[in-house]
Amino acid sequence: MRATAACVAGGPRSVQALMDALRTGPTELKKEAAAMLARIKDPRAGVALVELLELDEDAVRNAAAAALEQMAGVLDVDTARALVALLPHTPEGPTRQVLTHLIGAIPTAVLPLCDLLKHPNVEAQIAAALMLDQLLDPRSIDAFIDAMGQPAVREIAVGTLKKLSAIRERIDATFNVLRDIEGASEREEARMATVIDLLGIGRPSVEILIEYLEDDDWLVREAAADLLGKIGDVRAVIPLMKRLERDKDTGVKELAIKALGLIGDSRPTQLYLDAIPIRPLRVYAMEALAKIKDVGVLRPYKDIFDQLRTDRDGLVAYNAGLIADKLEAIMAMENQTQEEDSEHD
Repeated sequence: MRATAACVAGGPRSVQALMDALRTGPTELKKEAAAMLARIKDPRAGVALVELLELDEDAVRNAAAAALEQMAGVLDVDTARALVALLPHTPEGPTRQVLTHLIGAIPTAVLPLCDLLKHPNVEAQIAAALMLDQLLDPRSIDAFIDAMGQPAVREIAVGTLKKLSAIRERIDATFNVLRDIEGASEREEARMATVIDLLGIGRPSVEILIEYLEDDDWLVREAAADLLGKIGDVRAVIPLMKRLERDKDTGVKELAIKALGLIGDSRPTQLYLDAIPIRPLRVYAMEALAKIKDVGVLRPYKDIFDQLRTDRDGLVAYNAGLIADKLEAIMAMENQTQEEDSEHD
């Protein structure tokens, strides 16, 4: 913990030093460096972490894969391109499964996969087409249309385009029905029914739902935010943050903050803290803060959570206590480590 804090304080130079450790250090140092980079979440480390996936050391490969998964929401196209480049050369087996899981988790991987469809190697084309068929991301539509002239992937392209078209038609039709409903209670019931109806589509609906976050109808925006939270894809974090920050409708803000809490990303932390004084949002803000996976980012605000332990609202006090307890546990662990280091010295 102390080493990670020091690296965060060190800025870009620390990230570069950790990347150098990934390439030249012994096994244990590589594992620790990967874990630190995952906590720092600097996208520049992505390619260096991908390089570890090609090593023979299982422990290092596992540490790199875990770090890449934790950083999925911030990784850039260069990292995604490095991952996708491994796909044609990785045989079926556990390593291939890890690779396909990571490619599916990283939002920026779709464009490199689309580029791989144009690869002169037929096996590479097929690998990219099958991966894109699993992802069913609307961003691949143009690439599949272009690929219709390639015999090796024509059949996959036709099938995938049909699936993507059906998904778009179903979502559009469902939201059109929602817009036409009148009456406050009827609209709320319809919103919940819409969420239940579309939730089964899962991740292939994410890009379309992000578009609907900009809809003119507040109820449609609410439904889109609700669905994105339940799906839990990191692609939705930035668009949901925008809704929380700028939307004029309180209901949309509530659903956006709930959705972000379900995803558990730390990027909206400041927005949650800003929402605590806002009465309709404060409980949701505290619940979202309690669900942040990387609780260490809340350390600078421990005094706030200590104060909120005695808040008159029971849910606010409860979640503040959860967060404060987690932070105290981290600090106790660090103090114990410090004492052990002192004894060794």
